[in-house]
Amino acid sequence: MRDVVVVTCEHAGNRIPARYAHLFRRWQRVLQTHRGFDAGALAVARDIAAACKAPLVAASVSRLVVDLNRSLSNPSVWSEATRALQADEKRLIVSRWYLPHREKVLALVDDAAASGRRVIHIASHSFTPELDGRVRTADVGLLYDPARTAEALFADNWKAAFAERDPDLRVRRNYPYAGKGDGLTRSLRLRFPDSRYVGIELEVNQAFVAGGGERWRMLRKAVVDTLREALRRS
Repeated sequence: MRDVVVVTCEHAGNRIPARYAHLFRRWQRVLQTHRGFDAGALAVARDIAAACKAPLVAASVSRLVVDLNRSLSNPSVWSEATRALQADEKRLIVSRWYLPHREKVLALVDDAAASGRRVIHIASHSFTPELDGRVRTADVGLLYDPARTAEALFADNWKAAFAERDPDLRVRRNYPYAGKGDGLTRSLRLRFPDSRYVGIELEVNQAFVAGGGERWRMLRKAVVDTLREALRRS
């Protein structure tokens, strides 16, 4: 049976729930940066979902409230603004925003696996062009676990499709982060075998988002077109 595409966006927005607004009174500038959300990631996620007729699960709450792409055992799931909250308040945040997002994604993968189909999960993210004084040397990153054969093959096919379509685009695998690190895709890999789940984190350079215009539109189109080709090859 054909593969099922599922699209997610863990850092789609920078919304702060009213209950926690007092914690972020001095964070307004930070909320507009890569620390607050992944600029452009939601637009890319919507493009992919529309093109593939795939479900999209996106979260509008800022990663500075709780990071949906980190496990609850990871200290960085909480930011400096929320780390000191009482345990009952953290449980409330987890129940209202963290678990609903993860449970929706898990249900989609579960349903596909139960019907014998394989899920191609595209988690849409973006990265700041420069971090800690270092310029990132990629336009697009494809993150995956090299130990999972199907993920490595899919990333290879997607990168090859990019190279054929636009050789000038700098597309790198497992950059600017390691694909096997802590995240939603890793948690799903622990639950589903390679034959049922392929998790790819797509990272686009926010320089395209900031520039806007035709260059940003063309990058988004390239992402969709090359993904379609990678799906065909896989």
